[in-house]
Amino acid sequence: MDFVLLLLPLVEQGPDDEDVVAGWTAFGIFGLLILAVVLLGFSLTKHLKRADRSAAEGRYDPSTRKSAPRQSPPQSPAP
Repeated sequence: MDFVLLLLPLVEQGPDDEDVVAGWTAFGIFGLLILAVVLLGFSLTKHLKRADRSAAEGRYDPSTRKSAPRQSPPQSPAP
């Protein structure tokens, strides 16, 4: 414990609070990330609408499905 107390004065002190700023570079990167998310959102919306429209027009062949379509379980008659 005493050894740590002896080393503390030798450790370099960190910067003062007024010396630490984010700067314009970080602000620019943050803005570019927001722009990327917005563009990806528009692209996703466009592709989902296109897929829905293609499905409604019957462009997907049901015989090419890898698995059988989902069916609801049979209902037992009520007593």
